[in-house]
Amino acid sequence: MAIRFLLSAVLLLCAAIYSKAQQFTPQVQEYIKVNAPTVALTDAKVIDGTGKPAQLHQTVLLQKGRIVQVGPMKKVKVPADAQVINCAGKTLIPGLVMLHEHLYYTMPVGGYFNIAQMPYSFPRLYLAGGATTIRTAGSIEPQTDLAIKRMIGEGKLIGPDMDVTAPYMEEPSMDIPALNTIHGPEEAAAATKFWADKGCTSFKMYMHATRADLAAVVREAHQRHLKVTGHLCSITYREAAEIGIDNLEHGFMASSDFVPNKAPDVCDNATRQSLLRLPQNSPEMKSLISFLVSKKVALTSTLPVFEPYTNREVVLGGGLDALVPQLQERETATWKQNQLKDTASVRLFKKEMAWEKQFYDAGGLLVAGTDPTGAGRTIAGYSNRRQIELLVEAGFTPVQAIKISTLNGAVYLGREREIGTIEAGKQADLILINGDPEKDIKQVRQMEIVFKNGVGFDSAKLFESMKAKVGLN
Repeated sequence: MAIRFLLSAVLLLCAAIYSKAQQFTPQVQEYIKVNAPTVALTDAKVIDGTGKPAQLHQTVLLQKGRIVQVGPMKKVKVPADAQVINCAGKTLIPGLVMLHEHLYYTMPVGGYFNIAQMPYSFPRLYLAGGATTIRTAGSIEPQTDLAIKRMIGEGKLIGPDMDVTAPYMEEPSMDIPALNTIHGPEEAAAATKFWADKGCTSFKMYMHATRADLAAVVREAHQRHLKVTGHLCSITYREAAEIGIDNLEHGFMASSDFVPNKAPDVCDNATRQSLLRLPQNSPEMKSLISFLVSKKVALTSTLPVFEPYTNREVVLGGGLDALVPQLQERETATWKQNQLKDTASVRLFKKEMAWEKQFYDAGGLLVAGTDPTGAGRTIAGYSNRRQIELLVEAGFTPVQAIKISTLNGAVYLGREREIGTIEAGKQADLILINGDPEKDIKQVRQMEIVFKNGVGFDSAKLFESMKAKVGLN
């Protein structure tokens, strides 16, 4: 009797939580295409995110924000009150779990590199591009990021679930007005405590942070069961892994391990040349990969932000018209200037792809992100779809690329029991694609409905609403 009472109480609590989660403002409701207690997605091809082969003619049953059944059409009984969506000729994949995202965009200040917050356009674009969960891998306005996370949860704004990273942990070094700086490990530790208390759940070391800074942040974060990542330079990957870092950003593009006679705790900007010199199949890289895997350090692939210019899109994933006109002109002019002038970038990009594949094949946890910053060609939503395409270009199968972009991210966040795959019992985060990404990976751009917690948002309508908006807010 006691167990039955407890179960009833849990079910009532879940129903109450679901009811609360379904409250949306009229401005949000305008972009919702599906919002029924029971939804049946029938006759779909399902790539479930586990890495297993795709299954044809499947029915996926959603109830109150959860996936309750997945199976062949003939075996899944569709309730009479369900909203039925015929998915013949279409593919279902899990909602993307992307781990190097930002809510800001490149906006120079005079001749200096700088970044500006995009609190309205970027969350919408992330969800439009299938990202139902993101980690903001570095914040310039953490209070804004935390507020956006809350407002999305309250149904006031459109966007993904967010793991919010604290401000960058960076020693004074670069003239980037928006960049946070710390002075030594004591400040690093104090900042970690402060932002953890405010609600940040991840921490990011930046290029000029020292080994002592990293040790202080790891100590404070790990005491709270929170994780630390890094875009490094002063610290080598091997040193960071020894200290206890959980994740390394940008694949091997930020690895200073191969700089000759590298001085400790010094970023001397020789990293790029050292990687260009390093053979693709070098024993030194194999050794580093083996060490990182042994230390269970995850690696974030951010291929879009490094994609060369020559014979490729101006804005990755086809998002040029998302920019305000002045930025469209800026990016197009830069693209034209760089045609056939980036041979070194092309060579390094191909190496990076190969090294990420080597890391994955060695058993490493490769996760995905996009880093919408850099030169300004990488834009939320559009770049998330492009990341999957580039993983396939790197030699991964579409099924592997989708797993890296979904389940692997969930595993890193410790949320694999809730998100990352299309399986019974999971949160109903999934994407309906009008096409088959296994036949042509670029069909991943044909997203129709992005389900988050069982609520289906109109992908095309969200993209359309943000045309010529990026650069404003």
